[in-house]
Amino acid sequence: MNTTKIIFFGNGPLADFTLNTLEQHFDIIFHAHTKADLATAAELKKQHPDAHGILASFGVLIKSDFLELFEPEGILNLHPSLLPKYRGASPIESAILAGDTDFGYSIMKLVKAMDAGPVYHQATLKSLPLDKTIIYEKLATAGANWLTENLTNLPKPTPQDDSAATFTTKLDKSQSFLHPNQYPASELFRQIVAFQGFPKPKYEFYGKPCIILQAHVLRVTDILCEAAGLDGTSSSPLMLKCADRNFVVIDRLQPEGKKPMDARSFMNGYAKH
Repeated sequence: MNTTKIIFFGNGPLADFTLNTLEQHFDIIFHAHTKADLATAAELKKQHPDAHGILASFGVLIKSDFLELFEPEGILNLHPSLLPKYRGASPIESAILAGDTDFGYSIMKLVKAMDAGPVYHQATLKSLPLDKTIIYEKLATAGANWLTENLTNLPKPTPQDDSAATFTTKLDKSQSFLHPNQYPASELFRQIVAFQGFPKPKYEFYGKPCIILQAHVLRVTDILCEAAGLDGTSSSPLMLKCADRNFVVIDRLQPEGKKPMDARSFMNGYAKH
């Protein structure tokens, strides 16, 4: 580990994966989780003026007077999108829901306006599996590795094109319950992926509300429906018939108040009642 000091700001999976890499290379002198932690961070910055600020998914508004403590470099924000696209609270989830197949990250200078600061570095990761946890981990690790290699010799940042900006919003619990009759299977599957962790994708099977943990798409063009018994009435395997007449097959789920289980175990316990 080198002696470069870091004051880190962040919460959630992006922050956790980022910190896992940074702490292998830098001296993390403080990890701010909440607004209340900013006073401690400010005092430590005054005590250690050479300390760098790095942020990943902090979720707290930072005022201009605090940002000025880290000038001229600024607090570096690892944002999981190719800014100015997907500014805001849910960039990864929004990209998944939009049907993106490639995912990117930006290292930007934090400014008062949301995700609007100049960009030090951007990169795209291609062909990632459609798994929310893996996407978070890969983007965070790649961004943290770039910071490890470039923090002490940053390039000049490039201003964003605000006219090209798109914005995301926080996910909401009202989005939890799935409506397979309203969406094609591929889109419903992306909802299941995007809503993992929060707001948690839910559906009611055999009168039991369930969180869907894993699923996959089954297209009627890929199978012999009659031979497989998949005419829309079959209850095995556990599946959702979607608006395009394809299916989302449920692999793992968690009934309300119960532990996670595979679909077959769920059906053995509930389908016969």
